[in-house]
Amino acid sequence: MTPTETPTPTLTYAFAVCRGGALTALTALPGLDTGASVRTLTAGPLTAVVQDVPAAGFGEEALRRRLSDRDELERCARAHHTVITAASALAPTVPLPLATLYLDDDRAREALGERETSLLTALDRIAGRAEWGVKVYAPAGPPPPAPADGPADGPASGRAYLDRVRTRQRSREQHHTLTLRAAERVDSAVRSLAVAARRLRPHGVEVTGKHRTQVLNAAYLLDLGRERELQAALASLRRDETDLQIELSGPWAPYSFADGGIADGGLTGGGTAAERRTSGRTPS
Repeated sequence: MTPTETPTPTLTYAFAVCRGGALTALTALPGLDTGASVRTLTAGPLTAVVQDVPAAGFGEEALRRRLSDRDELERCARAHHTVITAASALAPTVPLPLATLYLDDDRAREALGERETSLLTALDRIAGRAEWGVKVYAPAGPPPPAPADGPADGPASGRAYLDRVRTRQRSREQHHTLTLRAAERVDSAVRSLAVAARRLRPHGVEVTGKHRTQVLNAAYLLDLGRERELQAALASLRRDETDLQIELSGPWAPYSFADGGIADGGLTGGGTAAERRTSGRTPS
């Protein structure tokens, strides 16, 4: 830089908080591809994984525009997740929400220091463990046929028509109840292997499609090394619960179990609730 040039103002973007581990390999990652290297930032007993990003492109207004662009949001989310995944392979890692930004390194250290106790607790909770996702679907099936031509003339025909409508409704309700009970059996079996579990809101038809209904969307925190037990349990459940589709994903960085209480600590407050859930992995 020549004497007449001025440094480009930057912000500190934080991906994750770790403890221990050899994290130097992370510097080879492009991160958000801003030209700056991914690096580590020491904050007492904690190590943050960060990157310098241009203030002009990541200030509040610019960030809002960036995250309102679907393609750009997906690109940022995938880059964010890639760094978190790499860090979690090297050390216990608390993932930070997408778009966690600080004015500078000092502000980042200050914010992490304010939450040191909760972050250390979260790191203790997830050390030696990984998150697995289980989703259960029931076939939607063809819609029941409408009563032909409506009720005919006369009170007897009208009663018969209403009886057919009620019978179909009861059948749908009974099928739904049986499906939910089967999903509960899946959840109970996986919980027996996990150290923690979290039920998430089921996805709607816009995600699942019209041909199936999601009846369980859950995350489970398992000790490393229990993958075969989990897969065997789900294989048995698939044999028993033949009407269900049971999907397993993972292992993931423990997004659902690593709440270090820092979602409100950055310049942007960690983004909106929807943005905080966008991680670049299969959505929960």
